[in-house]
Amino acid sequence: MNEDEKYILDSIKGWVWSGFYSKGDIREMIYDILEEGCDEEMLLASIEPEIEKKRLAEKEWPEVTDFDRLHGVFYKLHEEGICALHNAGYTMSDGFEDVSHVVHDAPKGHYHSFCFYHGQDVEGAVNGRGLMIAFGALENDDEKSIQTGKSVAESLSKAGFKVDWDGTIKTRIFLPEIEWQKRAA
Repeated sequence: MNEDEKYILDSIKGWVWSGFYSKGDIREMIYDILEEGCDEEMLLASIEPEIEKKRLAEKEWPEVTDFDRLHGVFYKLHEEGICALHNAGYTMSDGFEDVSHVVHDAPKGHYHSFCFYHGQDVEGAVNGRGLMIAFGALENDDEKSIQTGKSVAESLSKAGFKVDWDGTIKTRIFLPEIEWQKRAA
């Protein structure tokens, strides 16, 4: 197996265990990164066994997972006017773009702030390295951004998460002990 195939197999595993993607989504994503010389048939055939492994594991998960609690926090934040997005693009700039689209499509004045994590953050969480959450005010206002960070961190803490954050806009909120268990949609 070549390095490209190993990379794609790792990507497939991450996509499956993230819980955000269907088998069809994963097939399409493979084609986005497929390189010449890769065994396409083997890579595509590896999707279903990984999905089945996850299905079996899900049966052993607690009724309410860390992701379920995180989703509940994000819903509460949304209700409070903080645009809270799961898996917002793949990078920070993608996340900011996704926030911009959601805010634009929302009723005027519904959101005053935002928080999100992106695909690279999901990869970290799936691999046991915790989850980073970006936040800020929609206006370019440091004090309002810090207040948003405090609201997000406090909500996460109340939901039982260990939260690491230095209270500044220079760092993102970190959930070092989150166990990533998102059931397939």
